[in-house]
Amino acid sequence: MKSKKFLFPLITFIISFGCALFISLKVFPNNPFTGNKQEKTMTSKYKDGDIIFQTSESKQCEAVRIATNSKFSHCGIIYDINGKWFVFEAVQPVKLTPLEDWIKHGRDSKYVVKRLKNDTVLKPEVLQKMKDYSQQFDGKEYDAYFEWTDNRIYCSELVWKIYKNATGIELSKLRELKEFNLTDPRVQTILKERYGNDIPLEEKVVAPSDLSDSSLLKTVIDTY
Repeated sequence: MKSKKFLFPLITFIISFGCALFISLKVFPNNPFTGNKQEKTMTSKYKDGDIIFQTSESKQCEAVRIATNSKFSHCGIIYDINGKWFVFEAVQPVKLTPLEDWIKHGRDSKYVVKRLKNDTVLKPEVLQKMKDYSQQFDGKEYDAYFEWTDNRIYCSELVWKIYKNATGIELSKLRELKEFNLTDPRVQTILKERYGNDIPLEEKVVAPSDLSDSSLLKTVIDTY
């Protein structure tokens, strides 16, 4: 009788635990403790903190490419979130985008991934600091005026500031707007739409091309 008395609670506990585990896997499939290990293995060519570049399709992006003499007009930071890859990017609004979706947004799905030559500095605690710092920008408006403030933000500014403030690394020197090629009619049209006759030629700016040309980075993937 005594063994039967303890057997029922034991069976009840096992059944309850099994049900709870099943529900947790269904409701929280991406929790940190049950992440999709197979997916992470298949996409191991990426690393947390990598910087990804692409050619976007819009009149503004065309103007950016012309003004910077570069094929790149957009960029973001690759983050590993619970075993899945995302790109933290400044669009409208600033957000995390699944990596596969981000790639499809570029012209012909072409992209380039760059990484710090000395990526040993990106220790787990530093990567977490980058993600923590990123949170203040999540949901903010895209900065179509390219102002060097934190009120709104554009793509390459976002990447530059995250690296600078979380790792202490300046990926490139900041430039002034007047240093870019502003003479092309397509660039002038965008400038006129944005600023009228009051173009802030001395505004601090960092372009995707400045980051892609950084001597601190190496190319790890190039699908162009």
